[in-house]
Amino acid sequence: MAIGVFDSGIGGLTVHHRLVERFPTADFLYLADQANAPYGGKSGEEIVDLTRAGCVRLFEQGCDVVVLACNTAASVALRRLQQTWLPGYRREAGRSVNILGIVVPTIEAATGLPWEHEADRRGDKVEKLDVLGVFSTPATARSRVYEIEIDKRRQDVAVFSEPCPDLARMIETGAPRMELTTVIAGHVKALAIRIGRHPDRAILGCTHYEIVADLFRAALPPGTPLIRQPEATAEALARYLTRHPEFDPGSSSRRLFLTTGQPGAQHGLVEAFWGEPLSFQSA
Repeated sequence: MAIGVFDSGIGGLTVHHRLVERFPTADFLYLADQANAPYGGKSGEEIVDLTRAGCVRLFEQGCDVVVLACNTAASVALRRLQQTWLPGYRREAGRSVNILGIVVPTIEAATGLPWEHEADRRGDKVEKLDVLGVFSTPATARSRVYEIEIDKRRQDVAVFSEPCPDLARMIETGAPRMELTTVIAGHVKALAIRIGRHPDRAILGCTHYEIVADLFRAALPPGTPLIRQPEATAEALARYLTRHPEFDPGSSSRRLFLTTGQPGAQHGLVEAFWGEPLSFQSA
């Protein structure tokens, strides 16, 4: 048995890296759908179909639990797959499997409340708004998942999303840091202009962005808290596995990296983030 981690490309490695640290003896399979990356500009139906195909591949490789380490896939496809496809797949496969995402843990971290909590709508006046900025792909921004779900739980948090077209692609292909610095600074400035000031806190709502989190920190005012998706996801998975002992994460520390794209060594941006050279096998 193993834990599967799925992303459109290299961004999910940020979550995968933290999961490996949190569960050092567990077996992990990582699948990057680099042949179809990035997902941020695709239609909802395309994202659902691609995400489903990735989950099937990981289930067939022996994973019981698949973590969607991709905000776009988790925002657009997760609920639909859980509700309309997964029950039938379980019956056909004859075993318990599940798909989890990174959006729910992120919203729990942003609100400080469990997912099940919903605010009591009494119309009380909010004395001070906590302004939360979300940098994401266009598809995640269109879904409005962060605005909708955070508003259900906290009336004192105002969410503003800034779609960042092409940023995930630039990170995926190893764009120069100077070029990334300019693009990220532009998005931070655009969000501040739209809000009328900088956000009090920020979510890097695409796991690719975590690779260049230092560039976001440099563009934001000093000390602006970043809500870290890898940490939130790792802790949420630990709680989930405790509640569901029927899912066995394995115990041999196996690590396998698969790609639908070109197999082989990844570029220097990945190597610098991961801390050592990283090579993918063909899926």
